[in-house]
Amino acid sequence: MKVLVINCGSSSLKYQLIDMEGEKVLCKGLCERIGMESSTITHDANGSKATTPAIFPTHTEAFHELIKKMTTGAGKCIESVSEIDAIGHRIVHGGEKFQSSCIITDDVVAALRELSPLAPLHNPAGILGIETARKVFGPEVPQVAVFDTAFHSTMPPKAYMYAIPYEYYEKYGVRRYGFHGTSHKFVSRKAAEYIEEPLSRLKIITCHLGNGSSIAAVDQGRVVDTSMGMTPLAGLMMGTRCGDLDPSVVNYLKYTLDITGHELDQILNKKSGLLGISGVSSDMRDVEKAAREGNNRAQLAIDMLTYQIKKVVGSYIAAMGGVDALVFTGGIGEHDDVIRAKICHHMDWLGIRIDTDKNRAPQGDICEITAWGAKVRTLIIATNEELMIARDTEEVIDKANA
Repeated sequence: MKVLVINCGSSSLKYQLIDMEGEKVLCKGLCERIGMESSTITHDANGSKATTPAIFPTHTEAFHELIKKMTTGAGKCIESVSEIDAIGHRIVHGGEKFQSSCIITDDVVAALRELSPLAPLHNPAGILGIETARKVFGPEVPQVAVFDTAFHSTMPPKAYMYAIPYEYYEKYGVRRYGFHGTSHKFVSRKAAEYIEEPLSRLKIITCHLGNGSSIAAVDQGRVVDTSMGMTPLAGLMMGTRCGDLDPSVVNYLKYTLDITGHELDQILNKKSGLLGISGVSSDMRDVEKAAREGNNRAQLAIDMLTYQIKKVVGSYIAAMGGVDALVFTGGIGEHDDVIRAKICHHMDWLGIRIDTDKNRAPQGDICEITAWGAKVRTLIIATNEELMIARDTEEVIDKANA
């Protein structure tokens, strides 16, 4: 089965074609600035990667261009579009209606529209990708929705409920949902494979750390808590997002600054986090460079983030009654030895201790950095959300055809 994985943004289209026999990536690419001037497509196949200008008034033209890249020229990886057996879409928010991946129908699209207020920046773009793919590929190619929130649907009410009037949960779905589910699912399974123990016997904490960051407590294969909330704004401070905040700060800023809700949302989502504290950048590499050069605010941003992560990890160990493995993934989690070291520092009493040399020079897609004698296995695992989406898509299609 060949699965086309789609991650659609309002002005972008990320894609990857995977042959599930051997899980080989045939091609991948990104269409950018859709609906704007100077659109481009970057296509990577057969060891050749090229970025070329394009004209993308809408996502429809972007889909047609990626098909052209896959079937002709130097980036050709299939003979015709008929070789694509299924399409898997990354959908950010499934609410409580979707607790697992599913085949997309008209009813599913209608339900996703109803959920759009919970993810106004993401779900409408996902729906756009679905509808455009239907036009381009036709109804004969099955499409599957894979939800960022689904893996976290096993959380118990004590973990996902907010202490506000219960009616707001009943009427409006106000609760913790969690995100980065495909990543947490992928690396927790990889960790179990590496440790050579069934996932059902393990307590794992997965740290997806990047421009957006979240942590999940996975107990016997089921998420029991996660750091993000009703939206991806909650939890840890991130590249430009504030993370957890006293709710009264929101009202205080709104009225003190005399700004609209939209303007405040922009501050909390786009101007906060590492960028807001450091005043330097939302990129941890830039922040660390500034800290080394003596920038105290940059150092403060690093200290705040690692302190928050350490607190969440400790609380999840308490919630699960122990931990067998700590996993780092994501851009920061996989590549930043300084951040990993600061998080794990002084956690010996919890059984977490890492090998300094292994941490500084990790090797391969899975690398163990556990120090000798430590009780908790500490791993760095390269995440692969596209592959997880493709696996879910194949599983859903196979079940439907059984």
